[in-house]
Amino acid sequence: MNPTTSKVPIFRNLHYAWVMFGVVFLILLGASGFRSAPGVLMVPLQDAFGWDRGTISFAVSINLILYGFMGPFAAALMERFPMRTVVSLALITIASGALLTLFMTKPIHLYLTWGVMVGLGSGSMATVLAATVVNRWFVAKRGLAMGALTAATATGQLIFLPFIARQATNHGWQAVSITIAIMAFAVVPIAFFFLKDRPADLGLTRLGAPEGDAVPRLQENPVKVATRTLAEASRTVDFWILAITFFVCGATTNGLIGTHLIPAGHDHGMSEVAAANLLAIIGIFDVIGTIGSGWLTDRIDPRKLLFGYYALRGLSLMALTHVLGNINFGLIAFIVFYGLDWVATVPPTVQLCQQIFGPGKGSVVYGWVFSAHQLGAALIAWLAGVSRTVTGDYVMAFYTAGTMAIIAAFMIMIIRVPSAEDPVLVATVPAGD
Repeated sequence: MNPTTSKVPIFRNLHYAWVMFGVVFLILLGASGFRSAPGVLMVPLQDAFGWDRGTISFAVSINLILYGFMGPFAAALMERFPMRTVVSLALITIASGALLTLFMTKPIHLYLTWGVMVGLGSGSMATVLAATVVNRWFVAKRGLAMGALTAATATGQLIFLPFIARQATNHGWQAVSITIAIMAFAVVPIAFFFLKDRPADLGLTRLGAPEGDAVPRLQENPVKVATRTLAEASRTVDFWILAITFFVCGATTNGLIGTHLIPAGHDHGMSEVAAANLLAIIGIFDVIGTIGSGWLTDRIDPRKLLFGYYALRGLSLMALTHVLGNINFGLIAFIVFYGLDWVATVPPTVQLCQQIFGPGKGSVVYGWVFSAHQLGAALIAWLAGVSRTVTGDYVMAFYTAGTMAIIAAFMIMIIRVPSAEDPVLVATVPAGD
């Protein structure tokens, strides 16, 4: 019997890295339903409670901030404690938060449940979970695996968003909360029984790695690891460029389009279901774009990819105000392109974190970079709602976000990726246990 498979006979002809890939894909698929709901609930909550969009957007902002800032601590927790424990507790927290919204009567209740509880739970998974699993289990096919796992969020959006929108329209916002709770609880057994921490636990090496390859296991306090990594990484210009550009990524995706496309479409006479279907179509093309981006990341300088992604995203946002409304060629073109570009930025950004800061700390550094992503999402989710309340439309929000994306495109080219003969930046954040 092959010694590398003796401990996992049920998967004798399949490296367990692909089992981990499948399980995490399913977890992220479910988690995407939680992230899809805010945009769907914006109008129903406004109708049910009389809260303005700025008030509801503030709850979404809390959710997005915690969703991002939990990332590095979640990555550190998964270095210190079993991954299945961290993920299972996160799913239970999400389900509990969703159920408690059924009893809310004031905005503070929305902030504590949908904002804090769902934000903390979903932030413990997201792309940080994907990056951790890919770094631990893959050497070969790393970019492709990261792209496909990132695309899981788009696939979930494709599956769940129209369904959630119909529930909100036909049965009220409470039905959405119950559905999300059921989805979260349903994924817990899968996470608990199938998630494994490292290849060495099964007598394996990472996919494509030579014999003797081992992923370091941290024994320190997770909070200490996360904060020290931030302190060390923040001494480099490259970290700040990655953080700022990913801030823009979050602002132009989850923050603006993910949260406000449905209410913006509603302003132009579209039904919530029709606008939700547009986001679902974005999800279709996001699957293609993100997997393709992962494939390209294995072959092309990730800085060049990011330049193209951000520049074209900025131009498309500036064009959106001229095509939003009835279904037309311009709107379809925007939806298709934005789908292809939605999270195509993730695989090259993860790759840059690994190249610059090394495999020992790359996941935690990416967790902090992802925090900036969600800070951008939270800020724009709130400001766009305020802008809509003050001006009566989203024109200023779309043009501002487009300009930010074009600036980010040029910033990313400043990064200097170290070569094997020039490991100075990698050494900046040591990988030792």
